[in-house]
Amino acid sequence: MNMTQMRALIGTAMGLCAALAAPAAFAQPSAYPSKPIRMVVPFAAGGPADVIARELAQSLGKDLGQSFIVENQGGGAGVPALNAVSRAAADGYTLLFAASGNVVIQPLLSKTRVDVLTQLSPVGMVTTSPHVLVVTSKLPVRTVGELTAYAKAHPGEVNFASAGVGGLAHLGTELFRRSAGVDVRHVPYKGTSQAMTDLASGQVQAMFSSLPSMKGMIDKGAIRVVGVTAPSSSPAYQGIPVIKDAGVPGFEYATWYGIYGPPQLPAAVVERLGAALAKLATDKAFDERLRAQGVDLQISTAPQLAERTRRESAEWDKVIRESGIELN
Repeated sequence: MNMTQMRALIGTAMGLCAALAAPAAFAQPSAYPSKPIRMVVPFAAGGPADVIARELAQSLGKDLGQSFIVENQGGGAGVPALNAVSRAAADGYTLLFAASGNVVIQPLLSKTRVDVLTQLSPVGMVTTSPHVLVVTSKLPVRTVGELTAYAKAHPGEVNFASAGVGGLAHLGTELFRRSAGVDVRHVPYKGTSQAMTDLASGQVQAMFSSLPSMKGMIDKGAIRVVGVTAPSSSPAYQGIPVIKDAGVPGFEYATWYGIYGPPQLPAAVVERLGAALAKLATDKAFDERLRAQGVDLQISTAPQLAERTRRESAEWDKVIRESGIELN
């Protein structure tokens, strides 16, 4: 074989190698994320969850270099939104920004009692926020201790309102009843508005709810805050006694928001999103914006969120079963 023939053979071999390698090169996935990410929020636009979701979307978008499109899917106690994400492609481009009630309590109240961790992949917790215990100003109590003493002296006469059966405020009432050893009644409403009106007028005597939603009536003196359901670093809760430290040991709960994806979300996607969340933990400006909404920035890893989901599911499941709570 002369030199010319050898060169031709080498050229042909190199071309064949390049042709064989080309499909593999084109098959390599692009770095995540390479396009906008849809974040489904199981609440209507304009509410507290939506406000926090949009703050989060803006901050994560800057770090990840892609826009986050917030999609509100309110109604149905969050079930339609959860189902939409659960059925989405597990590629990291559809995420769920959910409250603890959506992923912990609602599945327990479902007739099929769904294990949410088989339906969703935890990514990380973002915020926590306690409820406050408020009483009508017409009730002669100003502390948790006075409320429990009054309830024990008037069994069955203290009515706790809530925005509906099976909500966090309802479960908080049942937990308080057991922890404090008091005989109080739960009065469900179809939403918070009428419940607050009746609380202010004295038709019902107490209620668990978020502090921002009650602030207007608190400022007017129609209702008063006697305790907070969990510790908080937010200035809004400073000076309010934590209920478990004010005479009701073992009583504690808080609502929280976290990010989930479809089942079997790739580890690399979870890791990338987790790294972006971890950066937010040191973002003072982001923290201050959340504090203004009455919530605490509390970033967790995916395993930590999975553990919290399991633990709280077991805790609330006990309350639901012992109280006989069912949705019609």
